[in-house]
Formats: sequence, structure tokens, C-alpha cells
Amino acid sequence: METKKDPLRLKVQLCFPLYACARETIKLYKPYLDELDLTYTQYIAMMVLWEKKAVTVKEMGAMLHLDSGTLTPLLKKMEAKGLLIRRRSTEDERSLIVSLTEEGEALRERAVDIPAKMSQCVNLEPEEARELYRLLYKLLQQAE
Repeated sequence: METKKDPLRLKVQLCFPLYACARETIKLYKPYLDELDLTYTQYIAMMVLWEKKAVTVKEMGAMLHLDSGTLTPLLKKMEAKGLLIRRRSTEDERSLIVSLTEEGEALRERAVDIPAKMSQCVNLEPEEARELYRLLYKLLQQAE
């Protein structure tokens, strides 16, 4: 069999470098997030709360592309750390609202330099970074 045309070769898969880059990028975040006692997934959940202050679990899941089975235990751990509060909506009992606490808001100040530190880890020209961003969001939109 001619390997150049083999559709199952790892080198011809688009999904593999996406997966590997995501894993490697998260590894680069780890030392900065360890200082905040956050996992990467907790960090991106905090980013939503720092921006919105309060959201439903459903809204957060949509923003982060995570299902409630992943979010629920994550949010419970973050609530135990005092970073957020989960409460039922008074308008719709089925809806769970996640709100930032003062402690969660204070953590923002300790995290504010992480994006700049991470940009130093990624050796891309600004134009390349913008193009990669555009293409990745295009793929995400197509997956929705």
C-alpha cells in the first residue's frame, strides 16, 4: 500500500495537530495556573465570570463548549474554594445561576498577567496569531 495516500496516516490528520497543540498549550499554562490553584478548565470558567459576573450554567457551557456533566463537578469544586456561588433562578427553578464571589473577583488581579506571559510562549508573528485565531473560531462555528 502506498503510504502517501493512506487516509489513516497520523501526518495527514488535521485533528491530531489540533489535539496535540491544545495539550501542549495547556501544559504551558500549568505553572501560572498552579499559582492560582486552578486547572485550565477552571481558569476559562473564571474568565467567563470575570467578564459576565453571573451566568447560567447553560450559558457558560455554550461559551466554553462544555456540557453540564463536565461543568457541574467543576463548578462544585470552585464553589468549595469560595470563587463562585451556584443558586437556582427565582424565575426558572430549572436554571442554575453561577455568580462570582468577592474572592473570585480578587483572583482576577492575580491572573491578569497570564495572557501576556502566554503570548511570550507562542512564537508566532502577530499576523500569524490573528490568522490562527480566525481559523480556529471558524472551525468551532462549523462544529456547532
